[in-house]
Amino acid sequence: MAKSALILIDIQNDYFPGGNWELHKIEESAANARRLLEQARADGQTIVHVRHESPEGAPFFAVGSKGAEIHPTMQPSAEEAVVTKTEVNAFKGTDLKQILDDASITAVTIAGDMSHMCVDAATRAASDFGYDVTLVEDACSSRDLEFNGDVIPAEQAHKAFMSALGFAYATVTTTDAYLAG
Repeated sequence: MAKSALILIDIQNDYFPGGNWELHKIEESAANARRLLEQARADGQTIVHVRHESPEGAPFFAVGSKGAEIHPTMQPSAEEAVVTKTEVNAFKGTDLKQILDDASITAVTIAGDMSHMCVDAATRAASDFGYDVTLVEDACSSRDLEFNGDVIPAEQAHKAFMSALGFAYATVTTTDAYLAG
């Protein structure tokens, strides 16, 4: 039987209304992530909170800022690991893999932000490391993107990344389906 962990990526204040880098429908996705967190706690699962700190001059998650703090609705308990990263990929330069391996984790469930960056990178890395990956798509958020002068709406960007990740890296599901399973 697989031993699983919940990885919550970058659910931080700067992504919420009033923050420096607000995401599309962040409050809805965070509410779904909260449901996953509550269930994982009830099930005694390993839970890892990942938070990003940006280098000086970045538009969000400045070191020591209120915006870089984990959102109040997602505060870790004393038993839950918190991994601080400075790269897009939650595994790069952190002890995330060591935490998972020390707990004999073979499967991970991922939720958080941003769909098109840190969630994408962590999902691909987790798969490459051999974990069985589930990605809860409605517990993730994105934002409008721009490429060559064209604006890609956040919902389309999110769907494109979920489609790609679901093709080869993860089982992509919704919060309701995941919790019912």
